[in-house]
Amino acid sequence: MATPLQYQVAVIGGGAAGIFTAINVARLQPEWKVVVIEKTGKLLSKVKVSGGGRCNVTHACFDKKLFPLFYPRGASLIKKTAHHFFTTDTIQWFQERGVELKTEPDGRMFPVSDTSQTIIDVLLHEASRYQVEFRLHATVEDVSKENNQFLIRLGNGHFVEATHCCVASGGMLQERSLHWIKTMGHTLVPPAPSLFTFNAPSNSLIKLMGVSVPQVRVRIQGSKFEETGPLLITHWGFSGPAVLRLSAWGARWLQEKNYQFTIHINWLEGEGWNSANLSAHFDTQRNLQPTKQLSTSGLFQLPKRLWAHFLSEAEIDETCRFATLSARQKNKLVKLLTDQEIAIAGKTTFKEEFVTAGGIDCSQIDPVRLESKLVPGLFFAGEVLDVDGITGGFNFQHAWSSGYLAAMGMADSPNH
Repeated sequence: MATPLQYQVAVIGGGAAGIFTAINVARLQPEWKVVVIEKTGKLLSKVKVSGGGRCNVTHACFDKKLFPLFYPRGASLIKKTAHHFFTTDTIQWFQERGVELKTEPDGRMFPVSDTSQTIIDVLLHEASRYQVEFRLHATVEDVSKENNQFLIRLGNGHFVEATHCCVASGGMLQERSLHWIKTMGHTLVPPAPSLFTFNAPSNSLIKLMGVSVPQVRVRIQGSKFEETGPLLITHWGFSGPAVLRLSAWGARWLQEKNYQFTIHINWLEGEGWNSANLSAHFDTQRNLQPTKQLSTSGLFQLPKRLWAHFLSEAEIDETCRFATLSARQKNKLVKLLTDQEIAIAGKTTFKEEFVTAGGIDCSQIDPVRLESKLVPGLFFAGEVLDVDGITGGFNFQHAWSSGYLAAMGMADSPNH
């Protein structure tokens, strides 16, 4: 065996959680040698593409009791971590290093520069400042612990030996990639995709790709899952915050259904319409403006192309007036507008925000130190844990919180 490279801390994973862990433990223990092991040739690749290349750093929610409600899985861990490193701490951490964040109307927070490179640059600058080492193109094949030291075998035949090991390897796409974690006694919650878009290839709505509605209600038939928010029609189906949040909350249920299910959309949720009051509204319009054409009525704040599509689907031509609208046409239009049924067949990865549900069972982790309850000196940070949030900066906040606490836990460890 080649002579192992010696470190006090080895962090597995060069993403947001891993590098944040490494920076902070190196800052707290400047005499320690800290290394980040990354299987690819790129660091912070998810930070780079997040938020359309702007990096959705965190979310402007400052209520520690409310914050865990944005996590479909791992909320109990978030309740604990929020009390030690919260959104306010993230904002301050970046601010102290010259990066100001701004808040958008929906609560998402971005660097004022509007580029993720700002976040990457400050993280890599801090890593350099505290002499964090990086080993790229280094796949971890196995990790074992002997004589209070972790021995990490890399795919290139090299070995790393460390007193502390932090696993921050990101979403667990395949359980076998963390087989050595199971060998150490940890339970892996099986992976399931989260934050994806819905495919509806046979629906005529996809001809309207690019059309969006700011407030709709989307419900998954046969389930408890329902979300309200912006929806975007794409060339393959549906995206936007309402759909992405649904995919997060329903991740396991939808996986069991093999992504074959039916959704119901109320396109007029934002205007307060349901089938009953909308039907009555059409009857009122028949009396108030009987000669008015539906196509130019301006009744709703829907995009014109979408309104024209619904009229066509309800077999209502452009010249139809309220007085000549038949009961059958009205009922069909009301159904389309307030309770449209759409068959979903498959999903598409929302690449910028792709998240995996599943990972290390949080009950086996100390919620404040982020240290394994089973293997002293073994820590975890980020998405490798069975924690995932909805879209909007919550997954990055978990990366910063867990990374910071893991760093604190290692720096304060009696096993120096």
